[in-house]
Amino acid sequence: MKIDVILGLQWGDEGKGKIVDFLAEQYDIVARFQGGPNAGHTLKFGGKKYILHTVPSGIFREKLINVIGNGVVLDPITFEREIQNLRAAEVAFEDRLLVAKKAHLILPTHRLLDAASEAAKGAAKIGSTLKGIGPTYMDKTGRNGLRVGDILLPNFRDRYEALKKKHLEMLQIYPSVSFDLVAEEERFFNSLNTLKALQLIDSEYFINKALDENKKILAEGAQGSMLDIDFGTYPFVTSSNTVTAGVCVGLGVAPQRIGEVIGVTKAYCTRVGSGPFPTELHDSVGDLLRTEGAEFGSTTGRPRRCGWIDLPQLRYTIMLNGVTQLCITKIDVLNIFQDLHAAVAYRFDDVESAELPYDMAEVRVEPIYQKIAGWNISLDGMTDFEILPDTLKSYILFLEGYLKTKVTMISTGPEREKLILC
Repeated sequence: MKIDVILGLQWGDEGKGKIVDFLAEQYDIVARFQGGPNAGHTLKFGGKKYILHTVPSGIFREKLINVIGNGVVLDPITFEREIQNLRAAEVAFEDRLLVAKKAHLILPTHRLLDAASEAAKGAAKIGSTLKGIGPTYMDKTGRNGLRVGDILLPNFRDRYEALKKKHLEMLQIYPSVSFDLVAEEERFFNSLNTLKALQLIDSEYFINKALDENKKILAEGAQGSMLDIDFGTYPFVTSSNTVTAGVCVGLGVAPQRIGEVIGVTKAYCTRVGSGPFPTELHDSVGDLLRTEGAEFGSTTGRPRRCGWIDLPQLRYTIMLNGVTQLCITKIDVLNIFQDLHAAVAYRFDDVESAELPYDMAEVRVEPIYQKIAGWNISLDGMTDFEILPDTLKSYILFLEGYLKTKVTMISTGPEREKLILC
């Protein structure tokens, strides 16, 4: 059995949570393989909205096992809040939510370092969510980090104090920021009891054994491919590998065990925070996309930057991820437009190219657009591809032709049932 993958193809916020929730009933296990509580996966069903930051999006499907893999960085305080929300929603999760012992812990001083570092950058801010993600991954690669399994050790407090001391020494180079470390530490140690009450596993053995037993597993990515630490718009990226390759190291599976790769993209583009964004619109159209799409971060609440769909960018991330099928979300946001535009190439350094430049942060990229007829009609109540407006079907065929990838799902609204299979 192979492990299927679902991930975002843009700068995050593509609507992956809804798609994972929809697909989850076809699987036995959903596993998060990277990222931290900077992710915000939104699900809407039964007239209610749920936002998950660390817990996999399959948690609302009864009997489905959910695994937080070793590639994830976990903040016990945020995690405890999610657990409380699950209890309030009467979700029975205790025997279905498993946490990898090798996942790294976000300490209060990681969040303090994140805030101080970002404040010191001034106008050069990268748009961090200030959740402590970057400093935690830095400690991981610097071989200083604390892992979930460490909370079971008798000398955990000593290890904590040693790492805290290092962080406080590092903070001397930054201007001070408002942060109640004593209160946050109290919350941190109290929240560890919630973590200890769950099953802590060696996820690499668990996942591979499940595959050997022909269990169906869906690996869930966080953020988006353009935020990948190696292949994203560096340095305006996250601190982990958000592409398919991240599944192998984030869950402990070999490359040949990867199966279907489902790439999720919005019908247009958005980005939160700083960094290059070739198709960004600074006009009334951009404002309209933001309003119609309710484009405000589920984690930060920040308004998202909006623009037309960027096909060279999508072809790039489809290539990197080995995408086998494409899911387009928020197609309904484009209902009101008479005409659409899609970037089909770039102009930079006096040349025209369909490839991304080495450093998009330093090169001025001008998108070259193709105008496409809109459908200008509500899609409410449409549940079958064949009854969609001809102009919308033509648009999908255009995207498939350019991206050389089959579109298998179209989302026409945030609710679980508003998904059309192609």
